[in-house]
Amino acid sequence: MKSALRRISTRALAGTAVALLPIVVLASPASAATTVNFDCQANAPIVGPQSASLSQDATVTAPVTVAAGASLDIVVNPAPTTVPSTVSSFTIKDLTGFAFKIPVPANTTYVNATLTGGSGLGSTPTITESGGVATVNFDGPIAGGATFQLPTVTIWLTAGASGTIETHLGGTSFTDPGLTFTTVVSSFLGDISAPTACFPNPSPVFSTTTIG
Repeated sequence: MKSALRRISTRALAGTAVALLPIVVLASPASAATTVNFDCQANAPIVGPQSASLSQDATVTAPVTVAAGASLDIVVNPAPTTVPSTVSSFTIKDLTGFAFKIPVPANTTYVNATLTGGSGLGSTPTITESGGVATVNFDGPIAGGATFQLPTVTIWLTAGASGTIETHLGGTSFTDPGLTFTTVVSSFLGDISAPTACFPNPSPVFSTTTIG
């Protein structure tokens, strides 16, 4: 079961977001492809917590500078990802119940956010903001062996008076995760549902924008 969950997470979001944050403004933007590596822990019944890992690629676009008080966008375009269909003697049934956290960057004020595109998610994703954190949610399911793509995330911000704007993903530990979902594995015992918590390790800075 432990090895199964380790391989389940290979390129499976979680995501997922799921990766998710760049900045696009009226100035010339800079783009870069970024890979986020997550440490995950699946709380499987009977066998207890199991270690796992996953990665998600995304293209990040960001302005180099922005004027104080000006509007800017955060935009992320995640790459397609495939869920493994089998691991050892286990069959991956599906992944469900995704929540992916994106902190609103320091030195900005949140205005709005939208999701566009995405495919194979099994349900319609939503994004909401509360307490300085934007969260992407969708129920799934995403079947084992299926290929899916997270939606492009656009977050509108207003720049502060001074300083820098750094974009990154949420999560610092298994008790403060930035990504959560449930992994469902079929076994001779029946379906096993393992709530899974993940955080980026290391947590990359996707972009740095100077106000001024």
